[in-house]
Amino acid sequence: MFELDHTNAGPYLSARGYDGASLRVTPLGGGVSNTVLLVEGEETRLVLKQSLAKLRVEMDWFSERERIFRECAALREIGPFLEAGSVPEVIFEDRENCLFAMSAAPPGAQSWKSILMGGAARECTAVAIGRMLASMIGLSRSNRRLEAAFGDQTVFGQLRLDPYYATTASRHPDLSAHFSRLIEHCNEERFSLVHGDWSPKNFLVNGDSVMAIDFEVIHYGDPSFDVAFFVNHLLLKSFHLPRWADCFARLAQRFWSTIAEALPGEAGWLEEGAVRHLGGLLLARIDGKSPAEYIREEEVKRQVRAFARELILDPPGTLAGVFERRARR
Repeated sequence: MFELDHTNAGPYLSARGYDGASLRVTPLGGGVSNTVLLVEGEETRLVLKQSLAKLRVEMDWFSERERIFRECAALREIGPFLEAGSVPEVIFEDRENCLFAMSAAPPGAQSWKSILMGGAARECTAVAIGRMLASMIGLSRSNRRLEAAFGDQTVFGQLRLDPYYATTASRHPDLSAHFSRLIEHCNEERFSLVHGDWSPKNFLVNGDSVMAIDFEVIHYGDPSFDVAFFVNHLLLKSFHLPRWADCFARLAQRFWSTIAEALPGEAGWLEEGAVRHLGGLLLARIDGKSPAEYIREEEVKRQVRAFARELILDPPGTLAGVFERRARR
């Protein structure tokens, strides 16, 4: 199989009819699971993405490369129902090489993660992200056609349940029953589409516009996982950057209130499920296969572990209650 990198992307695109010699190719942060390249030219601006079989982490971590075509299918499926520019448009697929090309975010767009780390995040962005997730849940809930198309949770197990929950359970055996229940619930729940990586790094912000990316873990399942996944990143950053903890709490509240207002019939069980997942996800970012790269100090790790275990063993009733406890620390 052809392995994409920044040195061969030009010739690859030339073979597909582009003027490869005139293109600028820039490696992007593809995370641990993909090669992602920005390609720019006088009349060309696109992103090439190729899935990896072995992820770029210290531990052995594998996933099927064909997951990338579920991402293509998801972008084509949900794009028409969201605001223009909310997700990339698929330009072409290369099934032989497990890669595809998609439209790029506008020049100057930044990942929301980098904005958060700089303390400059705006509440309107959290609202836009919440509105997008609520739309995705609403358009896909109890949709048997989408359940048939995206019901296979193999990749979700490979990239989320095993590295986050199973691995963390092996390192905290006294909590294994809790993690087993989380995995069982994810396997059994079939309500709507679930992005599976609803993370600040996967939102590209340009002014008031937000583009969501990285749909490779999408499946039909429990959307409270997405709510918790997003809130967990804000909670984790409150330990890393405690001077902005109040800001992160407000962003989490605006995100959640936007979803609750858009989906009043589902708000109760979505919040209950998100609280249930939150402690496990928080602990997984310290002791799972994909620890948060910015949490390095052992004392901070100890604080996160202690708070995560508290959320698991004595969960509050609401997401707001999570941050109220955090504020009292």
